[in-house]
Amino acid sequence: MKMSELQPQKVWQYFDEICQVPRPSKQEEKIIKYLLETAKKIGVEAERDEIGNVLMRKPASKGKENVTPVVFQSHMDMVCEKNSSSNHNFDTDPIKAEVEDGWLIAKETTLGADDGIGVAIQLALLADNTLEHGPIECLFTVDEETGLTGAKELKDGWLKGKMLLNLDSEDEGQFFIGCAGGIDTVINIDYEMVETSEDSIAYKVAIEGFMGGHSGDDINKGRGNATKQIARLLYELTNRFDIELSHIDAGNLRNAISREGYAEVTFLKDDESLFLEFIKEFDAILKNEYRITDPNVVVSATKIDCPNEVIDQLTTYDLIWSLYACPHGVLAMAQDIKDFVETSTNLASVKVLKDSIRISTSQRSSIDSKKYDACAMVATVFEMIGADVEQGDGYPGWNPNPKSEVLNVLKEAYVNIFKKEPEVLAIHAGLECGLFSEKYPEMDMISYGPTLRGVHAPGEKIDIKTVQQTWDLTLEFLRILK
Repeated sequence: MKMSELQPQKVWQYFDEICQVPRPSKQEEKIIKYLLETAKKIGVEAERDEIGNVLMRKPASKGKENVTPVVFQSHMDMVCEKNSSSNHNFDTDPIKAEVEDGWLIAKETTLGADDGIGVAIQLALLADNTLEHGPIECLFTVDEETGLTGAKELKDGWLKGKMLLNLDSEDEGQFFIGCAGGIDTVINIDYEMVETSEDSIAYKVAIEGFMGGHSGDDINKGRGNATKQIARLLYELTNRFDIELSHIDAGNLRNAISREGYAEVTFLKDDESLFLEFIKEFDAILKNEYRITDPNVVVSATKIDCPNEVIDQLTTYDLIWSLYACPHGVLAMAQDIKDFVETSTNLASVKVLKDSIRISTSQRSSIDSKKYDACAMVATVFEMIGADVEQGDGYPGWNPNPKSEVLNVLKEAYVNIFKKEPEVLAIHAGLECGLFSEKYPEMDMISYGPTLRGVHAPGEKIDIKTVQQTWDLTLEFLRILK
């Protein structure tokens, strides 16, 4: 079945078109052009601001002119992750997806349903002239995934709506009225290359097959982190052999749990059999530890040509030990919300650059003081080895308002359709609503959407039937809104 044949047809038609348009974060020009061209085809007013955000406006249908004006919002960029075996080029290639057991899935890459499906729902709303609705604005923001830049740079006074419905949540039947704030901590370590020791051989060690996922929404699921585990493997190797490190590469995006990690090491030829024996032991250790969450994890070692140079010994040991010591995962659960993560940190990636070794991490918390405490904890680990530590401005959390009018109306719409109550929650991921609330403090906001799984990792998929449910809910909301 083709994507455009799924229901609701108009939503899937637009999502199919969106999948043809490359849209990595900070490279949104092509999707911006698509949005503006689509607005012309639909026949709605559209404008772009200086940063690249696009706003479209649709007047009320007849008889609904005095209904509360609303803003629907989603982000146009996507996380670009792929398996190492994939040749996909996110700058040029369309996303390949297929229908399987009621899901639409991209097996080798991310799907971009986060938040392309929100964009598609908004375009379908704008294009359907049979709907009953008050004044509608549709806001499409840039660079949500790597910096929330579009939300940060949103102009005061640009939006006229009184309610904002964010279409960037990932569980149908769950409404989100609050989110965690976050901040990035990036570490740079200087290094020198020195001559490789004599009588050495070289191997590339790899940890692959971790599921990965969203560094906020999936942080409490016990999944393995390849950056953390490659550091653990190297630490264990330093306790057994005279290891030299020539390269390390683990993880990618700061908001994704690391799935794959690699390191190139040299050691004495006489230790080869013991080295390979330990790699097998470590493979068995991880297979046992992650047999439930990550049953496909594999640790391997492949012999490579011995390099002429390796990273200097002091930096090698400082790097390995600090990575191993760096915290990762849930730091605290909320005291007032059952089973809700309050504070966490993600050891995202380590990369060898031309002039330095760069380590990327991110911290989240629904309590600002604990967010900064987590940042300080991570920074201290690396400051002890003399590394350069940088922290961004971060983004604020979004404080829940359980008496929200938009919540009440959306709940009523949900009960009308599905004859049951939705769940009302806060989320440990970052949403743009926190930044919107700073610029539009009177704006009444909520976040909802269809069911997605594997977000920020290859194999990302969307539950097809929940797209129809989300569409029906949205139409009912617009119908009953006063």
